[in-house]
Amino acid sequence: MTLPAPFDRLRLPIIGSPLFIVSGPELVIAQCKAGIIGSFPALNARPSGVLDEWLHRITEELAAHNRDNPDRPAAPFAVNQIVHRSNDRLDEDMEVCAKWQVPMVITSLGAREEVFAAVKAWGGISMHDVINDRFARKAIEKGADGLIPVAAGAGGHAGTQSPFALMQEIRSWFDGLVALSGSIAHGRSVLAAQAMGADFGYIGSAWIATKEANADEAYKQEIVDSRAADIVYTNLFTGVHGNYLRGSIEKAGLNPDDLPQSDPSKMNFGSGGNSKAKAWKDIWGSGQGVGVVDAVDSVADRVDRLEREYHEAKRDLLAKLVD
Repeated sequence: MTLPAPFDRLRLPIIGSPLFIVSGPELVIAQCKAGIIGSFPALNARPSGVLDEWLHRITEELAAHNRDNPDRPAAPFAVNQIVHRSNDRLDEDMEVCAKWQVPMVITSLGAREEVFAAVKAWGGISMHDVINDRFARKAIEKGADGLIPVAAGAGGHAGTQSPFALMQEIRSWFDGLVALSGSIAHGRSVLAAQAMGADFGYIGSAWIATKEANADEAYKQEIVDSRAADIVYTNLFTGVHGNYLRGSIEKAGLNPDDLPQSDPSKMNFGSGGNSKAKAWKDIWGSGQGVGVVDAVDSVADRVDRLEREYHEAKRDLLAKLVD
C-alpha cells in the first residue's frame, strides 16, 4: 500500500524491531538518521521516568538532524508497548507517549482497544505483533492500524508458521500496513518480504551486532559467530516460546538439546521463568537470520550494506523477469 506521511520518506522499507535491553536512544537515533524506522521497548527505559527523558532526546536530536539535512530527513521512530496485564507501567508509559506524540506504537502480547484508540487520538499509527491469522483478525477488530506477522525463525517470542502462509492468509482480507518479521537480515530478504505483500521488512537480530546497540560485547560477537543452526526455540525462560542463542544457554550451564518446558501460566518477561538464568540478560535472544551478520558494524554501515543488497536484488530480479 502507499505509505502515509511521515513513513513515505524512508530510505529503505525497514523497521528496526524493538530489542529488550539492547535498544536505546543511541540505536534508535542512528537507525532513524540512516533512513529506517528505529524502535525501542518502553520497558527499556528504567525507572519509568526515564522514558520521558529518552523521548525528549530522540525527538530533539531527530529534529536537529532534519534542520541540518533538509534533503535527507530522518525516518520516524516507534515505541514498543507490552500490553500484557503483567505490565503495570502501561498506562503511565502511554501517557508519556501521548505527550511526545510518538509516530508509531508497536504492541505485543495482547491486543487492547483502549491502547489502539489512544494512539489514533494523537495521530500515531499502531502496529501489532501476531503469530497467526486468528490473532491478526482480533487485532484489527480491536482497532490496530497494522500488523507485524512474526513468522518462524524470528528472534525473541516468535511464531512457528511459514512467512508464506502468514502473508497469504493475512493479505486475503487485510490491505493495511504489514511489517513481516522472521529471519530478515539481508537486503534481498527485505525485497522478498515486499514480494509476499509486506510493506516493511522487520529486522531485529542484525542490529544487536552494531556499535550503537546496548549489548554486551560477547553478545555482539556471538551474533557474528552464530548461524541458523545455533538458534534454540524454547519457552523455558519466559513462559512464551522464543528463539535464543545456543551458546548463551550453554554458558548458563544448561543443555540446549534437553531443556524442560516452562509453565505458560507463570509468564515473567525477564525473571527466567523456571530457570535461574534470566532472559534477556543471561539468555540472549536471536533470530535465524544471523548467518549473514559477519561483523560488528555501525548502524550507518549496516544500512548502507542493506541498501546495496536490496538494489542488487531488485536488479537481479528484473533481469530474470526480462529473460
